[in-house]
Amino acid sequence: MLEYYLIAFLSSLVLVLLSTPLAKRMAFRFDILDHPRAPVKVHKEPVPYLGGVAIYLAFLIPVIVGFFLLDIPKEGREQLLGILLGGVIIIALGLADDLQGLSAKTKLSIESLAAIVLIMFGVRLKFLLFWPSIPLTILWVVGITNAFNIIDIMDGLASGVTFIASLALIAIALPGDQAFVILASCALAGASLGFLRYNFFPAKIYMGDAGSLFLGFTMASLAIGTSYTAVNRIALFAPILILGIPIYDTFLVTALRTKRGRSILRASNDHFALRLVALGLSRKKTVLIVYLISILLAIAGVIVTLVEIRWAIFIYCLVILFSFLVGHRLAQIEMREEIHG
Repeated sequence: MLEYYLIAFLSSLVLVLLSTPLAKRMAFRFDILDHPRAPVKVHKEPVPYLGGVAIYLAFLIPVIVGFFLLDIPKEGREQLLGILLGGVIIIALGLADDLQGLSAKTKLSIESLAAIVLIMFGVRLKFLLFWPSIPLTILWVVGITNAFNIIDIMDGLASGVTFIASLALIAIALPGDQAFVILASCALAGASLGFLRYNFFPAKIYMGDAGSLFLGFTMASLAIGTSYTAVNRIALFAPILILGIPIYDTFLVTALRTKRGRSILRASNDHFALRLVALGLSRKKTVLIVYLISILLAIAGVIVTLVEIRWAIFIYCLVILFSFLVGHRLAQIEMREEIHG
C-alpha cells in the first residue's frame, strides 16, 4: 500500500496545482473576492477566495479512489467515511460563510453537527469511555477546526502548518499501518503543499473559511484517528504538540482578549504571527519562522510516541516552558490596529 500512499500524495499535489487556477477564475467571475478594506490588509487589489474548494477536491478524489482500492480494515473504512461526510458539512459551511457571512452561533452549531457525525462513525477520543468522550470529542473537533481558521491570517500560514502536521501524523501512523489515517494525511499533505504554490506570499488566491475550516476539521479528525501510546501512556498528548501552532494561537488570543475585556469572537489583529510582525519581522520571514516552530513541534510530537515516559515528560515540560516565555514576551507588544467587521 506504500505505493498508493505516494500516489495519493502526488495526485492531490497535481490536482490542486491544476484546479486552483480554475477556482481563481471562478472567484473573479462571481466576485468572490477579499477586498482590502480592513486597516491591516496588506494586499492592494482584491484577492479571490475559493482556494478552499481546490484543496477539498484535490484531497477528496485520491481518498475516494483509495477507499475502494485499498485493503482498509472495516473500522478504518467507517472512520474514513465519517471524515468524508463531516468534511462535506464543513466545506458547505465554509462556502456559505465566505459568500454571505454566518453568525458565530450558526457556525459553532454546524461544526458541532459535523463532530457528531464523526462520533457516529467511530472517530472519537478513544482513551475515554464512550459517553464521557462525546463532549470532549466535540470540543476538540470544533476547537481545532476554528483554530486553523484563526491562524489563516497570513499568506501560506495555514496551508504550510497543515502540510507539516500531516507529515507528522503519517510518521506516527505508518508503523501501525493505520491505513485510513495515512491515506487521508498523504492526500491532505499533497493538497496543502500544492496550494502553497499560489498561496505563499504574495498570495494569488486565498483558501477562505471553506479552506481553513476544512483543514482544521480534517486535521482534528485524523489526529484522534491514530494511536500514540504503544511506548508510553502520556504520548496521547502528542496531537497537542503536532497541532501546536493553531492551539497556541487560539489560547494566546483568548487569554489576551479576556484579560482586556474584549470579546473572543470579535476579529482583531492580536494573533501570534501578527505580533511577530509587530516586532519588525516581514510577513514572509514571520511565516518561515512559524514553519520552523511547527516543524520542531511536529518532531517533538513524533518523538514523545517513541521514548520512555520520563523523556516524554521532559519534552512536554520544555515546550510548556518555552510557550509561557514566548507568550509573556508577545503579550507585552502593543497592537494598535483593529480589524473591524
